[in-house]
Amino acid sequence: MLKELLVNDDHMPELYEYDEKPLEAGLVRVRSLFGAPKHGSELTGFQYHPFRGQRYDEQAHIFKKSDETPPQGRERLGNIFVGTVTGIGNGVEGFTVGERVAGYGHLASTHTVKADELLKMPERMTWQEAVCYDPMQFAMGGLRDAHVRLGDAVLVSGLGAIGQMAAQAAKVAGASFVAVSDPIEARRKAALENGADLAVDPAAEDFGLKLRGYTHNIGVDAVIETSANYRAIEQCLRALAYTGNMALVGWFKHNQVTLDFGHEGHFNQQNIFFSRACSEPNRDYPKWDFARICRESWKLVASGRIRCGNVVHPVVDFDECDRAYTRYIIQHPEESIKLGVKF
Repeated sequence: MLKELLVNDDHMPELYEYDEKPLEAGLVRVRSLFGAPKHGSELTGFQYHPFRGQRYDEQAHIFKKSDETPPQGRERLGNIFVGTVTGIGNGVEGFTVGERVAGYGHLASTHTVKADELLKMPERMTWQEAVCYDPMQFAMGGLRDAHVRLGDAVLVSGLGAIGQMAAQAAKVAGASFVAVSDPIEARRKAALENGADLAVDPAAEDFGLKLRGYTHNIGVDAVIETSANYRAIEQCLRALAYTGNMALVGWFKHNQVTLDFGHEGHFNQQNIFFSRACSEPNRDYPKWDFARICRESWKLVASGRIRCGNVVHPVVDFDECDRAYTRYIIQHPEESIKLGVKF
């Protein structure tokens, strides 16, 4: 029996049965072994409908009012799958039945995709590393936008999957000191296990002042803000050095708080960059584009230099992933980092 995770009519996750279609030329069929959803933007998309009544004009680079009806039907939930090739369509070369691959797709028993949309997994690569490929892209984009350099002190705010990747990638990039901030103890613990130098609870301490003590009164050279929490921006500005850089990587919802930029932000002439790795052209275009970020992100997670085992937590069976999605992503996100699913 084949199943897939969709949004039901009550806007909640639910497993539905489906039938497989005949395999067409140019396509590859994969049986799922593992998968993972994308917590922040996925939840924002189907719960908050941020683009209702408006659309982004790619030519003018601005949102405009729109009467277009949103796509009908049940939205798919899930982000990355890992599986084995079970079928190869006519004209496809370079794949063998039984080969282990990864790709973009929702949580479903099988996937039928174009051959060039699949990623071959090295023998040493774990499935947890593969499902961290997507957050690695946005972490890398944030690090590049914030101009993190050898010897820098870096603060990563928010320790979901993107923040966990950013903290480790900052070390790989040569940061001499990496501090992390998150109110959830389990996420702080995971970051410390993976190499962060200091973890702080933003709800319990003035970490901007605290970090001055760790940086010879300079502050951190760069902040990677991934939580999309407006209060975190003010806290991070307090931690940021004079003329330091902050990359806002998280997808912010409507602002419900007043932001005060008149203190450290103004006096310290700090730089804020909105960072979205998949927006083109890249800031470093033409040398860098999203395709290059993807290639380098895959190489990094496939190399084993980024630890992902404790980032993908908890791991649940596919048959219960609708209930797990409701619990760990919608109702109690504090109980998870990146939800993993095994088939």
